[in-house]
Amino acid sequence: MKLVILCGGRGTRLKEETEYRPKPMVEIGGKPILWHIMKIYSAYGFNEFLLALGYKGDIIKQYFLNYYIMQNDLVLKLANGEAISTSDSKDDLIVHMIDTGDKSMTGGRLFRLKQHVEGETFMLTYGDGVANINIRDLVEFHRSHGKLATVTAVHPIARFGEMKLASDTVCEFKEKPQTGEGWINGGFFVFEPGVFKYLEGDHTVLEQEPLENLAREGQLMAYRHKGFWYCMDTIRDMEVLEGLWSKGNAPWKVW
Repeated sequence: MKLVILCGGRGTRLKEETEYRPKPMVEIGGKPILWHIMKIYSAYGFNEFLLALGYKGDIIKQYFLNYYIMQNDLVLKLANGEAISTSDSKDDLIVHMIDTGDKSMTGGRLFRLKQHVEGETFMLTYGDGVANINIRDLVEFHRSHGKLATVTAVHPIARFGEMKLASDTVCEFKEKPQTGEGWINGGFFVFEPGVFKYLEGDHTVLEQEPLENLAREGQLMAYRHKGFWYCMDTIRDMEVLEGLWSKGNAPWKVW
């Protein structure tokens, strides 16, 4: 089963980083967050990726074109420029890098990939979110209900600590707790090819009419993920993820 990763947005709320590179290439622990996302899926045996490129997509292409060389030790013969690998990368992945337009919206990017996934069940996620989600369980859930689409519903981590007060006394303090109410779209979708009839063109926003209409028709199911999920939307989010990784406490590292 193939995975589509939306990699073409401008990431304007992270402009300190995205002025120079696309958001999926912003690094956590010295690796692009895109790499982290792909490792989550490959840990469950899903190894074929369709990257929907747009803004600064050439940087993503260059990264993967040089991936083998950069991941392995090399011996270089200066006489003729021959490079010999003395180690072997274990990342047995297939990566399709497809230009889906500089200004296309999320649904538009998916629409442009129709020919690459037509007739197949496929997955889709965003290029900025990580989770300790069990991808095989997600796929099994999708297959069990027979509908066109599955979205992973998550509880976001609160942006600020939470306090419970009794009069003026703090009786409970939780630093950045997982919110207990309100499910949101966490990405990590599974789709049947029938979803393409809900898409029109580059202007289509996946999270608007397509998902709204799928829900209205009873064709959108929610896989409830109660574990860790985090979206890198701002510099602060990047710092939170970097802190977890550097301390060896990255819940999304399932590989």
